[in-house]
Amino acid sequence: MAGSVFLLLLAGTLLCGLLFHTVSQNEAGDRTRSRRPNFIIILADDIGWGDLGANQQAGQRSSLTPHLDLMAQQGMRLTDFHSPASTCSPSRAALLTGRHGLRNGVTHNFAVGSVGGLPLSETTLAEILHQGGYYTAMIGKWHLGHNDPYSPTNRGFDYYLGIPYSNDMGCTDLPGYDLPSCPPCHPGPQILHNSCYTKVALPLFENRTIVEQPLDLWRLTQRYTSTALNVIHTARERGQPFLLYVALAHMHVPLSPPSYAPNPSEGGVYAASLREMDGLVGAIKNASDASDKNTLIWFTGDNGPWEQKCQYAGSVGPFLGKWQTSRGGGSAKRTTWEGGHRVPTVSYWPGRVPANSTSSALLSGLDIFPTLLSLAGVNPPSDRRYDGIDATDVLLHGKETGNEFLFHPNSGAAGKYGDLQTVRLGRHKAFYITGAAEACGGSTGRQELHDPPMIFDLSVDKGEERPLDPTTEEYKKVDERVRRWREALLYDIATDQSVSTADYATDQSAAPCCDPRHTACRCHTLEKPIVELASACCEEAGLWVILLEVSTGD
Repeated sequence: MAGSVFLLLLAGTLLCGLLFHTVSQNEAGDRTRSRRPNFIIILADDIGWGDLGANQQAGQRSSLTPHLDLMAQQGMRLTDFHSPASTCSPSRAALLTGRHGLRNGVTHNFAVGSVGGLPLSETTLAEILHQGGYYTAMIGKWHLGHNDPYSPTNRGFDYYLGIPYSNDMGCTDLPGYDLPSCPPCHPGPQILHNSCYTKVALPLFENRTIVEQPLDLWRLTQRYTSTALNVIHTARERGQPFLLYVALAHMHVPLSPPSYAPNPSEGGVYAASLREMDGLVGAIKNASDASDKNTLIWFTGDNGPWEQKCQYAGSVGPFLGKWQTSRGGGSAKRTTWEGGHRVPTVSYWPGRVPANSTSSALLSGLDIFPTLLSLAGVNPPSDRRYDGIDATDVLLHGKETGNEFLFHPNSGAAGKYGDLQTVRLGRHKAFYITGAAEACGGSTGRQELHDPPMIFDLSVDKGEERPLDPTTEEYKKVDERVRRWREALLYDIATDQSVSTADYATDQSAAPCCDPRHTACRCHTLEKPIVELASACCEEAGLWVILLEVSTGD
């Protein structure tokens, strides 16, 4: 009976907006004490918790992220922060809507030929802030639908420059470093090559127009940097608060750090790319500081490293998922092991976020949506339920009032996409299902169901190696609480009238194409200097360079 009462009471709370915390008096004061703040969200791709120099223990390798380290020193490092999912599209959809994939409809990735995207019934952070008087701009990877009306400028952004999906989902003339390596765009008959995309070249969009196809990966960072600085400058000139969402190509393969081309050592490519990413972040921070110190910068990641890319993948730090890796397979991206969703996160706001501070509050990318809206003094739509909390007290007042629980959705390694079968409750983490992604070398682990759930104590077992004994009192207490919270959330979602459904249908004609008359949708003909540069930069793709030279007659 007591359990039923708990469930009804909790469900009633969830029905009013799942854990969307009422703004406290302190928080209300924060947003009215001065003019509305600017927001810069920087989302790294496939980055590891251990990639951030500030997260490393003393005596480890020298830091590759001095700018981010300085931002952490001048702001707050969030050590227990998690991406909303362990793969691209679901994580980004959750960040922009404050809702789990089971609510917003985005449970797995969209494809090059996807017809749809983030359901139009969903309202994004950009839309709400735009309606509230903010100038909104996005740079980088969207991956939530590239066809109108799903594109960024139809989802609340005044301006957009970027790639509509991951930077490996299309060929380029000068491929970056990947495993396996992919060929350049071929001007003749298309050649099948492992899992590489060869039919459509990688496009660069500005607003709704393709401005380059294939784009030049080696100049992308420079282009993103100059565009970000221009957005900051323009917003300052307009005297208008702004949201700048920068979804980086780093650290997703193919990696293309110009300072390391040609002929980098195997161990140097990832390090050079990490330095390049850090430099981009530093440039944005410096421009923000010089322009207006009333800007909150929030750096985080969309999921953990892509382990099967071996030397081109990042570090999970101490979060090794040893229970899984000892049985085969990887325990980072696409999994619900810590390495798949615990991501490096830094919050910076001069004079507002306490300098040189560290928080172990349990937070998630789902919390960005309600937190920024609270700070902006803007209310979200009241016709739907949310899954994030307002973390203002954590960021500005040093409180450790994070989430009491988090749910990590299945992201491809095991179970049905989007299902919530991994639960974090305080220091404990419960798995109803386990599975592995492909590891470096190709090993995989099998899916296993756990009933009762397998529970770890992360406070003494960061590597998730030794589950609790189910016969102990500690296990029984945690198991009971986990079951109640999970049942309540699943009931709340099942009765949620605002649940959306994404259209995952694909059609070849839906792929972004600058000029369908040209192979790979090329906007312009291939010129000899590009071929010569490809020959200099891509030794391991020598065969493909020869094919290019023969087919162009040069």
